This record gives sequence, C-alpha cells and structure tokens, in this order.
Amino acid sequence: MRWFFTVLAMWALCGPVQARARYWDADYDSLARTLPRQTTDSARLRTVVHLLDLRPTGVEADSLLGQLLTLNQRLQTLDAAPYRRLRAGLRMWRRNSPAALDSLKAAVGEFDRLERPMPWLLMGLVALYNQQNDMAARKKYYDEKLTFYRLRGAVENVTACYISQGAYYRRMGDYNRAINSTLRAADMALLFSNRLHINELIVTGGLYADWGNHDKAMHYLSRAQAMPEFRRVQGTNRVFTFLALSKLFLQQKQYPDALRLADSALAAHVADPGEQQMDRACALVQKAAVLLQMRKVDQALPLLHRAQQLDDSLDLPMSSGPGEFELDAAWAQYYAAQGNAREAEQHWLLAYQKATAARLNRLRPKYLQELAAFYDARGQLVEAQRYSRAYIALTDTFKAAQAAFNVAQYEAQRIEQAQNNQITTLRQAQAVQAERLRLRNWLLLGALLAVVLLSGLGVFIYWQLRLKRRALAQLRHTQSQLVQAEKMAFLGELTAGIAHELQNPLNFMKNFAEVSSGLVDNMNGEGPARSTGLQQEILSGLKQNLQQISQHGQRASSIIKGMLEHSRSGTSQRVPADLNALADESLTLAYQGLRTEDQAFEATLHKEFDPRMGTVGAVPQDLARVLVNLCTNALHAVRQRQRETRAGAAYVPTVAVSTRRPAGRTVEIRVKDNGTGMPAAVKARIFEPFFTTKPAGQGTGLGLSLSHDIITKGHGGTLTVESREGEGTEFLIVLPA
Repeated sequence: MRWFFTVLAMWALCGPVQARARYWDADYDSLARTLPRQTTDSARLRTVVHLLDLRPTGVEADSLLGQLLTLNQRLQTLDAAPYRRLRAGLRMWRRNSPAALDSLKAAVGEFDRLERPMPWLLMGLVALYNQQNDMAARKKYYDEKLTFYRLRGAVENVTACYISQGAYYRRMGDYNRAINSTLRAADMALLFSNRLHINELIVTGGLYADWGNHDKAMHYLSRAQAMPEFRRVQGTNRVFTFLALSKLFLQQKQYPDALRLADSALAAHVADPGEQQMDRACALVQKAAVLLQMRKVDQALPLLHRAQQLDDSLDLPMSSGPGEFELDAAWAQYYAAQGNAREAEQHWLLAYQKATAARLNRLRPKYLQELAAFYDARGQLVEAQRYSRAYIALTDTFKAAQAAFNVAQYEAQRIEQAQNNQITTLRQAQAVQAERLRLRNWLLLGALLAVVLLSGLGVFIYWQLRLKRRALAQLRHTQSQLVQAEKMAFLGELTAGIAHELQNPLNFMKNFAEVSSGLVDNMNGEGPARSTGLQQEILSGLKQNLQQISQHGQRASSIIKGMLEHSRSGTSQRVPADLNALADESLTLAYQGLRTEDQAFEATLHKEFDPRMGTVGAVPQDLARVLVNLCTNALHAVRQRQRETRAGAAYVPTVAVSTRRPAGRTVEIRVKDNGTGMPAAVKARIFEPFFTTKPAGQGTGLGLSLSHDIITKGHGGTLTVESREGEGTEFLIVLPA
C-alpha cells in the first residue's frame, strides 16, 4: 500500500512537469501547419501565442504578431501591450536600429508584469547585445534578471538567464563559470524542456572540449546524443553538436571522424534562412580546418572561398549560435601550408584584431599563441617574444579566475559552493550595511553644507536684489528723461521743418505784396505822372503779382493739408477692395495726369495682375492715393531719364504694376520703372517728411512719407524700395490678406 501511494505522489508531481515539457518541446513546424486548420478565433489565438512563445524573434514573428493583435481585438482575452512592444522592437531590429534592444527589453518587462515566461525572447536579446558589443551591459542585465526571476520562482526565465550567462562567460574565456551556468541551466531545463536540457548538455561538452578536458567533453556530448529526444533536436543546436564533436575529434587527431561530423553539420536541416547561412559558413570553415590538418590543401580552398563569399555578402559576426566563425584563422593555416608567409601573417593578425574587437577572450590566447609560433618559426624573435608575453599575461589572468584540474566547481563542489554563496551573501550584506552607513554620514555632511550654502546664497541674492532695484529706479528715471528729450527734439525738428517749408511761400507772398503796393501808389499819382499805356503795364504787373501770391498761398495750404493728412492716416474704416482694379485705375490716372502736363511724353505701361487676388480689406481712397503717388513718381523718373538720354540712344520708358497673392496670409503690389533710379543716400531718406529731390517749389516732400504711414500704420503692411542709380526703382507694398 505504501508503494502505491508513493507511485501516486510521484505521478502527481510529474504531471505538471510533463505538461510543461510538452508545451515547450512542441514541434514548431507541426504547430504552424495546424494554424490554418483552426476553426475558431480562440483556438487560432492560442496557437499563435504558442508559436510566438517558441520563436518570438523568428522571421515569421511579425506576421504572427499581426494575426494575434487582430484576433485579440475581436476577442479581448489578452493584454496586448507586451505583444505590441515586441512587434515594435522586432521591426526596429530588422532596420538595424539601435533602439531595438530597449524596445525588446521593455517587452520583456511587460511580460514580467503579466508573470508570463518568455525564455526564448530573453535568450534572443543576446544577439542584440553582441551586435552592440556591449558585454558589460549584457552581463549586468542578465545578472539583475536572474535575481529577479529566482525570487519569483520563474523556472523558465531563470534557465534562460543561466544560458545567457554561460554564453557570456564562454565568450570571455572563463570556462569555469561558463560550465557552472550551463549545468545549472541543464538541471533546471529538465523541469520544462527536454530539448533545452539536451542543448545545454551539448554546450557543456563543447565548453569542456575548448577547455582541454576531452574526457568530460566526450562524456556530455555522448550523453546528449544517446537521449531519445536528440533526434528531434534540429537547426542550429544540431549543427552546434556536430561541430563541437568535429572539433573534439580534430584535437585528438581523429581526422576521419572529424571530417564525417563536419559533413553532418553541413547536411543538417535549418529552417530559418539567416541561421542557415551562418551555420553553413561555420561548417564550411570547420571542414576546411580538418582538411588542412590532413594536408589536403587543394580540397580546402573551395570550401574557404564559399565561406568567404557568404561572409562578404552577409557580413557574418565572429561569434554566433553554431560557435565561432574562425574564417581568418583558417585562411592563415591555408597560406601557411602554401608557404605564403606574408598572407598567413596578415590573416593571423586580422583574426586576433577581430577577436579583440568582438571581445572574444576565449579566442585571443589561441591567436596569440599562433602568432608567437609563426614569428618564432620565421626567426623574428622580437615579435615572437612580444606575443608570447601577451599570451602568458592573458592566460595567467584567466587561470587566476578558474579552478584547478579543468573541472567546473558546480559539478564537484556543490555543497562548498552553497556555503561560499552564503558567506558571500553575508559579506555583501555587511558591505551594503557599511556602505549605507557611509552614505548616511556623507548625506548628513552634504545636507549641512547645503544649508550653509543656501544661507549664504540667500544673503547674496538679497544684496543683489537691493542693488538691482536701485539701478532699476535710476534706469527708469533716466529713461523718462531720454523720452522727454526725444519728444522735445522731435518737436523742435518738426517745427523747424514746418517753419522752413512755410517761410518760402510766405516770403514770396510778402515780396509780391510790397511790389504791388508800390505799383498802386504810382497809379494814384504819388509818383511821377504816367501815361495810359504805362498804367496798363502796371495793372498787368499787379495781376501777375496776385497770381504769384495765389500760387504760393496754395503751396502753403498744400503743406498744411499734407500735415493734416499725416495726422489722419489710417483712421478710416476698411472695406473689401479689389486691388487689381485699384492698381489698374491708379496707373491709368497717373499716366493721364502727366500726359495732360506734357502731351509729347509717351511711356510703355505693363500690367500683370494675379487672378487669384480677390478682395482684400483696405481703405480704398488711401490706398489709391499711395498707388497714384508711386506711379506718378515712376512716370516722372522715366521722363527725366528720357530727357537725359542722348539723341539716337535706344531707351523705352517703361512703368510696370503687378499684383501677387503668394501662399500665405499676405498680398503684394509692385510698382517698377526703368527710370533714373536713386543713389543710396537718397534711398535712405525718401520716407522722411519734407524730403524731396524735386526743384524748389515743385514738391512738398510729404508724398512718400504719407504713403509710408498709410501702408504701415493705416493697413498694418510694409512699404519697401529697391533702386539702382541709372537702372530703375521698384516699390513693394505687402499687405495682410
């Protein structure tokens, strides 16, 4: 009866383990073939999740994630956040984006939040860390994750962390800790995946082979091959097994067996196209290495060429799933066998440089030893000694961190290791406590210094604030004085300008009035007697004087009128205006006005109006005054240039007016002529009140000043001018649309 209950208890315990093993050891290809035959969305979703658990970073993962998100959108049975993160990271990975690693780590964090194991995703991150060649960050990440999962009892993820740690220590050449990690992974993998257990036994055998313990290597490799599940191990893991055995037999100089296993690696089926090329390249190099040891140099050459072609087209990494891709070392051996020392030297150096750059510490001693032997054989003793010393220093460093007799501590000293771990934990706790005390003291000292600094800073700020307030008060007082002085200066300048402009016509009026008074006195007999004809002449002079007085009075009136218009510019109400019609009418009006004064004058008028202009808010009478003024000035300029042009010279007076509505919130009006232009000194002052280049008595100097105020102040636009002396002038009006 006791036996019956014992068997029943063992069956109860083994049931969940077997179920987990069936899940994680499911055949991916068979599972993928069942997906199209699923009849319900829930069954399809479960199958897609299962496929993604087995190959979360495979070539089919993006398509599967798309199906998962679509199905889950209808069913709403999964938290889709980690799968969206996973999809984003995979797409970045395909684009070789550096951000892919952070995105996939975030996906792992999302799965951790759901307490969902993703061991193959964790192991897939190793490839990204290797691409970035950041070994320190890789080790730190998996150390932290291992602690996190061990506290939560996440067996699958703990196993994945041990596997990743083992690969790291193998890369660093620390075989002791590498084997410790792989054996731990193998033991824990028995709880959920027989395939993973076999894989880690194979890796352990390969590690012992590299470490030089051939008996242990053969023990673990043979043990893995003897297990029934080994026949179901496919892909890169199967290739790795054959390559590890081939290398082991090659070290033992059993060349036929080494060659046979290299051929088995070449013939192994690998479903993933990327992994297939990598695995094939490594197998080709291994077979070439066996043939070179067998002195079959000519047979090795085609294999090396094929491996080189794969490397050139795919830029294969030196370290990958099936092992190390030692193509340069194989080429060095080939050229050494051919007697080509120069090429052999270059390839040994290149192999060492690549191993150093990739931080493959397990290969560096091997290549240093080969370089030392190469230079020693050639009699280059200085170089041979240099590489020998480097080899000795590197191997001493590795041996200091490894146990004796090339047997891993995990295998022979589990109890002692547990005790050591406990002692280490206590020491770490003590160190942490001491560090906390030290940090607390530093924090107290820092807080005290911060209080002192803040107090001094407060006093300094208060003193600076008082100085700045006093300076600000003085600045405001000075500013008000400057503003008042500027106002008075402007008022004085304006008054002087007005007095100057009004003085001329008033002087003329005064002079003509005095002359007229004298003529009247002569007519009244106060002077000598005059004939009737002389009286008529006096009356005619009086008439002319009165006309001059009237003209100068009108001039004074126009000056005052212009000043009043200046003060009133921009005060009228804006209405929608057709700028094209306004520009057309203004040019025609200006031309007809000048033709009335000078009927002999003719000019060519160009009009180019944008049909998209439409209506624009403006004060039509003010804008028309501006356009007429600009067109009149342009016509005067071309008439003056025509008069100054020598007879027979080809010159056509031309004035062009155009409108444009560019993409944006403005409209443009241009008035362009090919007249006399203006020098820079005149151009700088044309918008000043009372500034004019016309002869005395022919202009008030207020036209362009008034136009500038109408455009800028009355319409919120700009009026600018471009001119070259002797070539012409162009005015540009820009108004808000």
